[in-house]
Amino acid sequence: MNVERMSSKSNTNGLKRNSSSLIEEANGVAAKKGMILPFSPLAMSFDTVNYYVDMPPEMKEQGVTEDRLQLLCGVTGAFRPGVLTALMGVSGAGKTTLMDVLAGRKTGGYIEGDVKISGFPKKQETFARISGYCEQNDIHSPQVTIRESLIYSAFLRLPKEVSKEEKMVFVDEVMDLVELDSLKDAIVGLPGVTGLSTEQRKRLTIAVELVANPSIIFMDEPTSGLDARAAAIVMRAVRNTVDTGRTVVCTIHQPSIDIFEAFDELLLMKRGGQVIYFGPLGRNSQKIIEYFESIPGVPKIKEKYNPATWMLEVSSKAAEVRLGMDFAEHYKSSSLYKRNKELVTNLSTPPPGAKDLYFESQYSQSTWGQLKCCLWKQWWTYWRSPDYNLVRYFFTLAAALMIGTVFWKVGTKRDSSTDLTMVIGAMYAAVLFVGINNCQTVQPIVSVERTVFYRERAAGMYSALPYALAQVLVEIPFILVQTTYYTLIVYSMVSFQWTAPKFFWFYFINFFSFLYFTYYGMMTVSITPNHHVAAIFAAAFYALFNLFSGFFVPRPRIPKWWVWYYWICPIAWTVYGLIISQYGDVEKRISVPGSSEPIPIKSYIESHFGYDPNFIGPVAGVLVGFAAFFAFMFAYCIKTLNFQLR
Repeated sequence: MNVERMSSKSNTNGLKRNSSSLIEEANGVAAKKGMILPFSPLAMSFDTVNYYVDMPPEMKEQGVTEDRLQLLCGVTGAFRPGVLTALMGVSGAGKTTLMDVLAGRKTGGYIEGDVKISGFPKKQETFARISGYCEQNDIHSPQVTIRESLIYSAFLRLPKEVSKEEKMVFVDEVMDLVELDSLKDAIVGLPGVTGLSTEQRKRLTIAVELVANPSIIFMDEPTSGLDARAAAIVMRAVRNTVDTGRTVVCTIHQPSIDIFEAFDELLLMKRGGQVIYFGPLGRNSQKIIEYFESIPGVPKIKEKYNPATWMLEVSSKAAEVRLGMDFAEHYKSSSLYKRNKELVTNLSTPPPGAKDLYFESQYSQSTWGQLKCCLWKQWWTYWRSPDYNLVRYFFTLAAALMIGTVFWKVGTKRDSSTDLTMVIGAMYAAVLFVGINNCQTVQPIVSVERTVFYRERAAGMYSALPYALAQVLVEIPFILVQTTYYTLIVYSMVSFQWTAPKFFWFYFINFFSFLYFTYYGMMTVSITPNHHVAAIFAAAFYALFNLFSGFFVPRPRIPKWWVWYYWICPIAWTVYGLIISQYGDVEKRISVPGSSEPIPIKSYIESHFGYDPNFIGPVAGVLVGFAAFFAFMFAYCIKTLNFQLR
């Protein structure tokens, strides 16, 4: 494919290269950083792109009669390999909207127009495999290192045909390209709290997309929030990326002179989503200055004045009113617009012998490969989250010691129903406390990772099922450890009967109770916008769990119109299992108020609580079922619900 470039564009700082060298690099003739793996230079053309959203109710209340609000109006242009294009405009002009529409990242609205990749119609599933999108908010898993983040992205997004060794070498090349070599073992951390600085996170965002070896890269305001030095470092990484022969497009807001002149071409928009200039910047921004100064009434630029600032000032709405003209209409009547239409027409036709992009599967890796990668990252995330694990482990230890000391050796006291109720209450309360703590502590972790999930799924890294399954599976070893020491402490201090079956059932019931509480917390996050709402939603059911557990109000005494909730209450099955596993076979007689003669414990729990001593098998199955159900709901909601609106 030919790499076209405006011949008038050059740069005195030596960052930019001519089109012939780019063609050589694209064909693999020249060795270049980040070019170990071959890629196809691709152009993107778009013709008369319109974008609408439903009219906001607030505007309808003000008398607007239309059903749709137009945010992009007839946008036409092209992005080409080896050309760094800037999208600019005042706030609300639609530059990020245009980028999201072209990249296929919009989650709503109505899109019209013709978008083509090297002359072939754009298909989003295919396009996600050959494109990268660097979001303005640098979203990464906080507990992994820079190198691990890149390895994870590379192994999920590079083709299966690329060997492991090649992928690792490519990761190192990309780190060198964006100058992150010296920080490769640094933990990413949370933005503004721990870990990398804003500028380092920006470069990591670029690197994470680059290791996918994309042909087209979109960057949403890569220099926003950075000081001059940090912005220069990021732009150097961007420039290095362009020099590999890739197509790079950046939205930019109020850039400095140095940053502005690092771009090759400019697509300038005004409020309402209309284009008022699309073409080369020229040396020292000469081309765009000449374009606007040729318009009658536009003041000349002052010496050493920032061309980007001047350009926005002279093309503002106030300037249009003063001059009595529409810059969008002026652009459409210009020779530049005609040349751009010809360029779009040329790029809309596939070159002779070219074939449309085709991939056998939607994702680079198989479902098993996706699961292994997701599980690998989740494991490091959990292993490096001591605040999460230590909090629940310490709380579990404290709860176990408290129960053990308060109810010291009460398991040996079996003289009355009061003794029995006391020890059952101890088992029930401990499981409830630890379970609720598990539910609450897992919610922030899942919420942070879900934000990363939205970005990674949009990039075509994996489907929702392997991600959710990895999140579910990684909890199991941690809960096994938690259950092991909790069970040993409580069982020995309370002095339950030391038999293998009873100890096993006590361990089994506690494990799946802690597990379903944890999965319940994960599920509440997946069905709510954030972990704060999830915590409120989950807490609303704690009281119901408590009330219908069958301990405070035994099942035979629950009104018939409410007994249905007892059967779907998870904690009720936990209490059921704990009681019959420890006392379902005990024939020792105990005194019961209201009874003239002592009653066997086995008969008492059957008459008072309504428990069948031979029902332990079904109880175990139901407990496993609750854990599986909450895990399934988590996976299903993660897949179908998207709270990230664009």
